[in-house]
Amino acid sequence: MGLLALALLLAGGLLHTQASPLARSFQLDYKEDCFRKDGAPFRYISGSIHYARIPRPAWRDRLLKMYMSGLSTVQVYVPWNYHEPLPGIYDFAGDRDVEAFLDLTAELGLLVILRPGPYICAEWEMGGLPAWLLWKPDIVLRSSDPAYLAAVDSWLHVLLPKIKPRLYQHGGNIISVQVENEYGSYYACDYGYLRHLLGSFRALLGSEVLLFTTDGTRVEELRCGTLQGLYATVDFGPGSNVTEAFGAQRRVEPKGPLVNSEYYTGWLDYWGEAHASTSSAQVARGLEDMLQLGANINMQVVSWYMFHGGTNFAYWSGADFKDQYKPVTTSYDYDAPLSEAGDPTEKLFAIRTVISKFQPLPAGPMPPATPKYAYGWVALRKYANLLDVLDVLCPSGPIQSQFPLTFEAIKQAHGFVVYRTQLPWDVLDPAVLGTPPHSVCDRGYVMLQQEYQGMLERDGQTTLRVTGRAGDTLDVLLENMGRISFGSNTSDFKGLLGNLSLDSSPLSNWLIYPLAIDTAIQQGWPHAAPLKSSSGGKAGPAFYTGTFETPGIAWDTFVKFPGWSKGQLWINGFNLGRYWPRRGPQQTLFVPGSVLHVGRPNNITVLELEGAPPAPFLLFLDHPLFNRTLSRSTAATE
Repeated sequence: MGLLALALLLAGGLLHTQASPLARSFQLDYKEDCFRKDGAPFRYISGSIHYARIPRPAWRDRLLKMYMSGLSTVQVYVPWNYHEPLPGIYDFAGDRDVEAFLDLTAELGLLVILRPGPYICAEWEMGGLPAWLLWKPDIVLRSSDPAYLAAVDSWLHVLLPKIKPRLYQHGGNIISVQVENEYGSYYACDYGYLRHLLGSFRALLGSEVLLFTTDGTRVEELRCGTLQGLYATVDFGPGSNVTEAFGAQRRVEPKGPLVNSEYYTGWLDYWGEAHASTSSAQVARGLEDMLQLGANINMQVVSWYMFHGGTNFAYWSGADFKDQYKPVTTSYDYDAPLSEAGDPTEKLFAIRTVISKFQPLPAGPMPPATPKYAYGWVALRKYANLLDVLDVLCPSGPIQSQFPLTFEAIKQAHGFVVYRTQLPWDVLDPAVLGTPPHSVCDRGYVMLQQEYQGMLERDGQTTLRVTGRAGDTLDVLLENMGRISFGSNTSDFKGLLGNLSLDSSPLSNWLIYPLAIDTAIQQGWPHAAPLKSSSGGKAGPAFYTGTFETPGIAWDTFVKFPGWSKGQLWINGFNLGRYWPRRGPQQTLFVPGSVLHVGRPNNITVLELEGAPPAPFLLFLDHPLFNRTLSRSTAATE
C-alpha cells in the first residue's frame, strides 16, 4: 500500500472516529410531530426513579426491573440540596454519586431524561432548593433576584459539566434535559428568570441538547411556565381526558411531539390522611389510550411518575400547603408499579402487558422481589431524656437571643432545635402559654422543669395552660417536619417564627440549642456512651436504644412501633426517617438490608418525642403496613 493511500485511509478512519459521536442526535421534528433519534422517528416510554430515595446497593435491581418492564428511558431528578448542604460544600459520594447512577443506567441500556432543576418539587424537602438560601431572609426564590441567581449559577457550574459528557450527542445516554419544573404553578411568572436559566443551560451544555419544560394543563400554568427556546410538555394522570390534556399542549406547541412528562401511577401520602392508591386497571387503561392515540396521531411519549418511589430517609420529605401545612410521609411508595421496597406489583405487570401490545419486551424473566425477613420483637430501654444530653447534642453551647431565632437564622437546616427560657413570675393559677398563628414551624414539644406539658403545632394547637414558679426552666423542642415543596410558598422558615407569650406577655432572654443529633449518632453515640440515669416511663422527648442480630442474613425488613407516638429512627447510624403511627397512615418504616450488619449487633436508636410505651419494643416484619390512620380512641387502646 502506498504512503498516500495509507495516509488517506488513516485520515478517513480518524475522521470517522471523530464524526461518529457527532452523528448521534436527538432532535425535534416539527414537520412530522415527532422526536428523531439519529435521524429516525422515535417514541419512548419512560419512568421516574429518584436515586436519592434508594440506597446505592439497590440501584441496579430497581433499574433492571424498569428495563425488563419494557421501559426504554428513565427520568431522573437531581436534588440540589442533597449535593450542596452548605454554600460551596459539595457531596457526590456514596448514595449521592449521581454520575455513578447515570453510568449504571447507560450500562443497562436505558436512556435518560434529566431533570436538574434547580427546583424539582418531587415532594422533596423545599423542592430540592437548599435551606441555606433562606439565610438571606428577603430572598425571592425561583426569580431573577440576584442573590438567588448567583447561587443557582454556582451550582449549575458544578453540576452541568458532569452532565455534558453524558449527553447523547457526546456518546452518552441523556437524550433531553428539563429546565426548572412546573414553573407555571409558581406565583412569580418571571420570564427573565427562565431566560437566564436557558442561557446558563445552553452555555454549559451546548446548543444541540434538547431542553424542555413541564407544566400542568391549565392556561395560566402554561402561560407562565413556558418560554421560546424550551420545548413545552404537560403532565396529567389517568383521570384526565387525554385529548383535552394534549390539546392544552397544542395551544403552546402547535407542532412537535405530544409529551406527557408525568403520567401519575399513584399519588403521595400525607401524615393523617388515607394511603393514596390508584387502580391497576385504570392506570393500564390510561396508558393504552395514550399509546393507541400515539398510533393514530403520532403521540410520541409517556413518562410514568412514579415508576419506583422509594423512601424519604432522614429529613428529606417535603410538604404541600393546601389551606394548611401538609407534611409528606417517610414512605414514598406512591402506589407505584415497583413498591417502596422495589418489588414488582400487580400494576407493573398490567403496564407490562399493555406495553407488549405496542412494542416487544426485553427477553428474559422479571427479576423477583427482594427477600424480606421478619426479625421479630426487639426490646429497647430508655437511654436518656433529650434535655439531659444537650451537652452531647449541642457541644458548642447555646446561642443567646432576646427573642427566638428561626432555624435559618442560626444556620440549622433540618431536624431539631431547643428553645429555653425561664418563667418571669410565679404562675400559681394556670396561665396560657401561646404563640401567634402559624408561628410554630412545625411542632413544638413543651417541657417545664423537664416535665412534659404537651405539644404546639403549626395549623393546630397553639396554646397550653401551665403553672410554675418564677425562674422555672421552660424548654420547647422545635421539630422541622419538612419544608414546603410545591406552590407559591417555598420560603418555608422553620422554628419559632413569633414570640412565645405567657398570658399575652412575650417571653424573652432565650437560649437556643441547635441539635446535631445525626452527627452524634454517626460517631457512635449513644451506644458507645455510658448509660444515663433517667426516670423510666416519663413522657416527652427521650432516646431509647437496643440491639439485635440477624440470623446470618441481611435482608430488607419493615419496623413497626407498637404503642409508640412519634419520632425518628436510626439503625447503625443510618437515619431511616420519621415514624408517626398515632397519625398514620404509615405504620412501618422500610429498613433496607444494606444498612444491617451480619455477624455483629445492629444498633437501634430511637428519638421518641411524645411518649414511649411502658414496655418499649419494636417489631420487625416482612411486609409493610401503611394504610391505617388511627383514631384517638384506637390509639388509646393500642
